[in-house]
Amino acid sequence: MMKVMILAAGRGERMRPLSDTIPKPLLEAGGKPLLVHLIEGLARRGFRDLVINHSHLGEKISAYIGDGVRYGVRVAYSHEEGGGLETGGGIFKALPLIDTDPFVVINGDIWTDYPFDRLPTRIEGLAHLVLVDNPPQHPRGDFVLREGKVIDDGAPRLTFSGIGVYARALFAGCQPGKFPLAPLLREAMARGRVSGEHYTGRWRDVGTPQRLDDLDRELRRD
Repeated sequence: MMKVMILAAGRGERMRPLSDTIPKPLLEAGGKPLLVHLIEGLARRGFRDLVINHSHLGEKISAYIGDGVRYGVRVAYSHEEGGGLETGGGIFKALPLIDTDPFVVINGDIWTDYPFDRLPTRIEGLAHLVLVDNPPQHPRGDFVLREGKVIDDGAPRLTFSGIGVYARALFAGCQPGKFPLAPLLREAMARGRVSGEHYTGRWRDVGTPQRLDDLDRELRRD
């Protein structure tokens, strides 16, 4: 089974003041932290080995989740000093803790019922992205899905869900430090080396206090 990295190092500026004292992935909806929803969803689908990166208030994440045993998983941590390394730099720093190729990366500030075990365990290119319908706060979307390939030009556009499968080779030539993931993906897309899928189930980007409240009400109604 592929190893999974959960991205939890962001400062969560749009979630302030809540994120001033609680790291965004530990904010609760439906009675449990966003991060726990993800971990439990992964465990239900057979994913047992996780890496979580953290920076802002990171010690609270590791103290809350611990070694992961109570959730049926094993958790290793990648701490990032100085406010984090952005997505690309954070993944690159964690690669020594990731011993599968490819591996899964998931944003720590989403909620979804996506069935993680349907992710491809082998990819022909450098990445496989899960795309979703554009939410109200992001109507223009990110990328185009055409005949199973993700490209950066054209329409209609879909939104990147924050769920992806990546080959280690995507990061070949990278150097330690702070850098974004998007340029690496766009370069791979230009070479036709990014596949994708369109997921139409439940997915929420929990980026603001209002969207957190909305999700909380939705989950409590379930």
